[in-house]
Amino acid sequence: MAAPARKAGTQRRREILRAVLDLAWSNGPDKVSTGMIAARLGVTQPAIYKHFPHKEDIWRMASEYLAEEIRDNIARLARPAEGPVAGLKGLVLAHLDLVARHPALPELMTMRGGGSGPQATFHKPIVQAMAEYRQALQAQVLAAVRAGMFRRDLDAGDASLLILGLIQSLVLRMLVARDPQILHRDGPRLLDLLLSGFTPDRRNP
Repeated sequence: MAAPARKAGTQRRREILRAVLDLAWSNGPDKVSTGMIAARLGVTQPAIYKHFPHKEDIWRMASEYLAEEIRDNIARLARPAEGPVAGLKGLVLAHLDLVARHPALPELMTMRGGGSGPQATFHKPIVQAMAEYRQALQAQVLAAVRAGMFRRDLDAGDASLLILGLIQSLVLRMLVARDPQILHRDGPRLLDLLLSGFTPDRRNP
């Protein structure tokens, strides 16, 4: 009988984390309260504290939850059967999909200040995961260069920065328009346009 209870507890914690991220997008991270989370899920505030004794625990676990999703994407696309360019596209589109599902992520990452509030407990796991994400992008670019799919003179570090710049520009548009669908609508097309500049031609084989 113990196993189902643990499964139910895990499921409830996931629901709480998703609720807090949804509320951070719709209301702003600093406005999210345990009362709002409880109302969103149709439970009492003590039910929230049963799983997360302190509000800071919710933000810490939300950060670790998102960092885990980033790392899952990296692991899943590390060695794509279709080759490094497909892996590179997969990494970018998977990350855009993650942000579209949790659009509060960029706002939480860029919040300033240290004392209290979500930014005090949110940054570190996400920053570490994004550093690994950039390394994964760079590795796929380098593999594509070695395979002759990208120009031989292409610097993998510069290319990964350009790809991250594309992601950031799409995310900024999403934040201004408050429309996560921008990432799905424009991301694939703009990514293809960017990567076309990496491919060999007669002047730069």
